[in-house]
Amino acid sequence: MSATEHDALIRFQQVTKRYGHGDAEFLALKGVDFSVSSGEFVSLMGPSGSGKSTVMNILGCLDVLTSGEYYFRGVPVSELDRNQRALLRRNHIGFVFQGFNLLARTSAQENVELPLVYRGLNKKERNRLSMEALDKVGLGQWAHHHPSELSGGQQQRVAIARALVTTPSILLADEPTGNLDTERSQEIMELMAALNREQNLTILMVTHEPEMAEYSHRVIHFVDGKVDREMLHDHARQDRS
Repeated sequence: MSATEHDALIRFQQVTKRYGHGDAEFLALKGVDFSVSSGEFVSLMGPSGSGKSTVMNILGCLDVLTSGEYYFRGVPVSELDRNQRALLRRNHIGFVFQGFNLLARTSAQENVELPLVYRGLNKKERNRLSMEALDKVGLGQWAHHHPSELSGGQQQRVAIARALVTTPSILLADEPTGNLDTERSQEIMELMAALNREQNLTILMVTHEPEMAEYSHRVIHFVDGKVDREMLHDHARQDRS
């Protein structure tokens, strides 16, 4: 079930994104409308160039829209200045990427602590929160291992813990299983589904794999910069009945 205007955590209203000018102009998004409620797990799918990544960049305040509006908890994000967008990104949005993006020479726990360092938390509090996050993803006993000592699936778990440590309002996951084999991919998706179900974590995920999208409640398909269709999964109907 899509979010209504009043209960949406995030909402796109006729969002367009234009790159370049004149002959070089490219319209990446063409009047996109969709919304996501707190506690939903939504997948974005579509061919390369369909607009999925552009949507994620705008949602994560890594890029700005050209026209239309992006609302976060009812606040029009286009009216925020650069510093306010940075605060929104830092305090409310968690990111998980295909490539893990871990620092090689630091331990799993130190990687998870990084967002807390930027927030200025003291070492005792950073230690407590980072261990809680690692425990949530089943890696408490691997806290002092470096990324090179972890499997791909374990590295992605560390990346998820790093995204969770600031208790974000929403987790944006861009192809989180893209670098993993089938078994590890299923483990990561089961973890994300459990976090959504048990912690009520809102997740928006880009994936090109239908098998991974099956874990979400709803799939939004993009084609040529527009929402082509939405699909609600049967298990979501059961969860929400």
